[in-house]
Amino acid sequence: MGIFTRLSDIVNSNINSMLDRAEDPEKIVRLIIQEMEDTLVEVRASAAKAIADKKESERRKAEFDARADEWEKKAELAIGKGREDLARGAVAAKRQAQEMSHLLSDDLKAIDATLAKTNDDLLKLQNKLKEAKAKQRSMEHRHSAASDRVRINRHVHDGRLDDALARYEHWERRIDELEAEAESWVIGATERNGGRPKTLVDEFKDLEAEDDINAELEALRQRVAARSGQSMN
Repeated sequence: MGIFTRLSDIVNSNINSMLDRAEDPEKIVRLIIQEMEDTLVEVRASAAKAIADKKESERRKAEFDARADEWEKKAELAIGKGREDLARGAVAAKRQAQEMSHLLSDDLKAIDATLAKTNDDLLKLQNKLKEAKAKQRSMEHRHSAASDRVRINRHVHDGRLDDALARYEHWERRIDELEAEAESWVIGATERNGGRPKTLVDEFKDLEAEDDINAELEALRQRVAARSGQSMN
């Protein structure tokens, strides 16, 4: 069974109130939209039939109007020829044609009133359908946003994430310690070398300087030994 029993139920419906009372608003709004779209198709089909009926009634009325005019001309012809009996019959036929034309005019008025009411209902139905679709889009956006917040909060409050971050911080601290240890090895060398790390050229200069010092010490030893020998003589 549908949500609405007739078109007037849709036109006069309060969608917000229906959704507020619903246990599953998303399902209800889908059903509302589906029923509105189905009703829209039905009403348009009914309007198309009414328009076709109007065209047929207009055509038949035009035929009866033409027939009434024709019988009137025949009545005039009969009167002119002295045939009052034929004129009387023509007048009767004319009156019958006019009566049918009047009946068709009443039908056309009724059809026009129906079409006007249908057009008004169609406009209201289309507005209601737009309202329902806007509600559906709003609910879909809210549902998507709520789902995103749930996923985000699940990750934020997940203990596994905290553990991973703690392990990451532990490794960062370990790397800091290793870097500090590496830097400590060059502190002494830097101080001895004018505040900058030794290069390969500096290392070779140190070796050459050491040889010069050793040679000078050896020369000093020899001079001291020579003086000592002279003193003993």
